[in-house]
Amino acid sequence: QVQLVESGGGLVQAGGSLRLSCAASGRTFRTYGMGWFRQAPGKEREFVATMGWSGARVYADSIKGRFTISRDNAKNTVYLQMNSLKPEDSALYFCAAGSLTSRIVNYDYWGQGTQVTVSS
Repeated sequence: QVQLVESGGGLVQAGGSLRLSCAASGRTFRTYGMGWFRQAPGKEREFVATMGWSGARVYADSIKGRFTISRDNAKNTVYLQMNSLKPEDSALYFCAAGSLTSRIVNYDYWGQGTQVTVSS
């Protein structure tokens, strides 16, 4: 069992930055691929980024070059550094634990989400 708690969301102007954190409980954290997803009102949940325990990373094309995923296995924490934010990045951001994939169905555990709002 893995429990996930996100933090770091907020309101920021376009062009600004935020860093999201996801703290995980459970000793098996390092065995999971850790992903970030987001969901805007009226839209489906979409993949943002994922990172394996060994360091492999996969990014969605829409955020490539602006967002960076990282993890600290010793702290059971995964991060999402978001730079050059755009209004279209506004969404509820979720952390998830599962496989190293962009597919939502391959993630077993989900956090409650943290809201990111980017003003123009």
